[in-house]
Amino acid sequence: MTPSQEKLKLWRDQPVQMVRDLFHVEPDLWQVDVLEAFASKDPDKIRISMQACAGPGKSTALAWCGWNFLLCYGERGEHPKGACVSISQDNLRDNLWAEFSKWQNRSALLLELFEWTQTRIFAKHHPSTWFLSARSYSKSANPEEVGRTLSGLHSKFVLYLIDESGDIPPHILKSAEQGLSTGPKFGKILQAGNPTSREGTLYAAANELRSMWYIVRITGDPDDIKRSPRIRLEWAIGQIKQFGRDNPWVMAYILGMFPPGSINTLMTSDEVMSAMERGIREQAYNFSQKRLGVDVARFGDDRTIIFPRQGLRAFKYVEMRNSDNAQIAARVLNAKMKWGSESEFIDGTGGFGGGVVDFLKQSGQQPFEIHFSSKAIDPRYYNKRTEMWFLLSLWVKNQSSALFKDTQLAKELVAPTYTIKDGKLLLEPKEQIKSRLGFSPDVGDALALTFAQPDMPAAMSQITQSYGTARMKSEYDPFKDRDT
Repeated sequence: MTPSQEKLKLWRDQPVQMVRDLFHVEPDLWQVDVLEAFASKDPDKIRISMQACAGPGKSTALAWCGWNFLLCYGERGEHPKGACVSISQDNLRDNLWAEFSKWQNRSALLLELFEWTQTRIFAKHHPSTWFLSARSYSKSANPEEVGRTLSGLHSKFVLYLIDESGDIPPHILKSAEQGLSTGPKFGKILQAGNPTSREGTLYAAANELRSMWYIVRITGDPDDIKRSPRIRLEWAIGQIKQFGRDNPWVMAYILGMFPPGSINTLMTSDEVMSAMERGIREQAYNFSQKRLGVDVARFGDDRTIIFPRQGLRAFKYVEMRNSDNAQIAARVLNAKMKWGSESEFIDGTGGFGGGVVDFLKQSGQQPFEIHFSSKAIDPRYYNKRTEMWFLLSLWVKNQSSALFKDTQLAKELVAPTYTIKDGKLLLEPKEQIKSRLGFSPDVGDALALTFAQPDMPAAMSQITQSYGTARMKSEYDPFKDRDT
């Protein structure tokens, strides 16, 4: 089943044809540009940078180039060797490395000739000399250690693939450049990432190293004939109309352009998981005020979330769907009665939570109606929503705080990004997060609401008489139904 030398030469010169023949798909127009640049002998296309909007299929393009390299290059006694790296080991495994497996499974030829493992892809007849290897570097690595990540490749045919390079330090290029300096018969460096940071390899290629890199800008711009069809046209038009082309998130995630300032991640997955796995003694939080954050559903597919927090501990939240204001207010009152919350913060943005606030006031309560777009207490923040999320992120990063362990909450906490506007910190709009995730970050917003005011000591008695038995109020699950 081994292809003829003529077929391999055709695929080497025309990797677009290889994609069609092996995978039976038609590459997007921008993917054609990348594949043709990969095959080109032009010295100006030795280093190829994919500067991409969100979700266009850049890892697919990297994988296609990687398979073309393994299948079509080499000669007797000189086998192709390559290395792949991403922003983290998990990201490499879940994205680019998974793409290699996906496309191999669509080709009987690749399945016959190559073995895919968790750390290497290699030719079955030459496992030690014909391969692509998965590389990673420690998060605590210094620049010199990062620079050695891609070292150790010695061949006339070398390839370096760098995925999610927007946040990878430029030091990563050191060993790759050394691999090219030996004058290989074929040597390429390919990188791909989102233009969100001014600190990474992607930005360096577009600026101080611009003369060395061939850049393919991948966009969802409705006016660009080569736009990625994977970016929904109606969504892109709507986002541009609502926020404008100079909005930093529109620039980065739709247009594939670097905004004036970096787009930064508020919390990392490691920080969130550490807080979720951390144990905490009751004495560390039981002196703090108990509070509820209530994010009221805006649309039919959104959820109403009621999130309880007491000082350093965030408890299990409750989710409500298709509930009216009276039902939501009743559930808040029930939690207040059973758990003894002292402050309830209701999202009043757009008027959706106003009815809940009215019901609670009619019941003799004094809830706080919070508008996300209102002025922050701290002038460093552009609005109240930004301030609350930043305080939440500081709380998560505190080595003593403890989060309720929940997959949905983890996804939402790591999603928001921020940038600078008019000299102030500004959180990414909720609508854009929803578009990117496919769901609204209601759970994260509800927890953020508990930071609408600074934490304070508890003022209410911690012990109540309930159902004939004296118990600590802190023992209650505020949303568990009464005993029967």
